[in-house]
Amino acid sequence: MSPMHRPPAPVRWTLRLEDTTSLDGPVAAIEPKVTALFGTGLRGSVLRGEWLGHALHPLLTDLTMGSWTSATVLDLVGGPESAKAAQRLVATGLLTAGPTAWSGWAEWSSTAPREKRVGLVHAASNGLAVGAYAASWIARRQGHHRLGAVLALGGAGASGAAAYLGGHLATARDVGSHHPAFDDAA
Repeated sequence: MSPMHRPPAPVRWTLRLEDTTSLDGPVAAIEPKVTALFGTGLRGSVLRGEWLGHALHPLLTDLTMGSWTSATVLDLVGGPESAKAAQRLVATGLLTAGPTAWSGWAEWSSTAPREKRVGLVHAASNGLAVGAYAASWIARRQGHHRLGAVLALGGAGASGAAAYLGGHLATARDVGSHHPAFDDAA
């Protein structure tokens, strides 16, 4: 491949991540539990969004990330009077993170090995984001708004990286439940 047609660095890193077989051990360790908890039966069907006709996970990610992004916007341009609203938005994101993760695990449970590797790193990055936003919420509760805002920025970085990988899974690797009627492109 010529340098002119070389894929961008994030694409190269993501392709390398897909081929990182050292992730197969951790995947194998958690896969049975994840599948049992989120991937089978009525629970798995609901979490995958089969009742909706397509994956539930992207809809839920918008709630979580939208709340956190809105908090960051308030932190950056809202002034001191928006501190309470930013704290509530961080809390909203934290409250929606669980169902969002559960729906992602439901999708993950039926993917191929390459997608499972990327999905595992996606989940770990989201775990870092949740930790940073939880710390942000605690700092804000204790009256340390500026520290909370800084922690939220760290969470935004982790969730942004996770979102990139999630977008890769959804668009480049076509991970996501959908109703068979959508396969008929008439």
